[in-house]
Amino acid sequence: MSSKNPGSGTSKRGFASMDEERQREIASEGGRAAHASGHAHQFTSEEARRAGQKGGEAVSSNREHMAAIGRKGGEASHGRRSGEESNRGNTQQAKAGREGSKNEEED
Repeated sequence: MSSKNPGSGTSKRGFASMDEERQREIASEGGRAAHASGHAHQFTSEEARRAGQKGGEAVSSNREHMAAIGRKGGEASHGRRSGEESNRGNTQQAKAGREGSKNEEED
């Protein structure tokens, strides 16, 4: 007789087959035990800073990924503009800038 559930292809045994709440309880116990015994590593602020720096360097070395992030940010803050709409916006900004400098001269 097999320990597998009929038709499901999974075992009734092991950590992964437990419900999430029970998994959390067991993992939490392990974390508490590691801290109590002094085996848990606690990062210093310098270690944490260096780890973050290394992660940033690894991500930023992928030019395609960084370009995609930049495009997404630009679309979120400015929306998608066609070339004509973009030029019109630039013209309006330039005009507003010229008018602003005229007002400063008059003051």
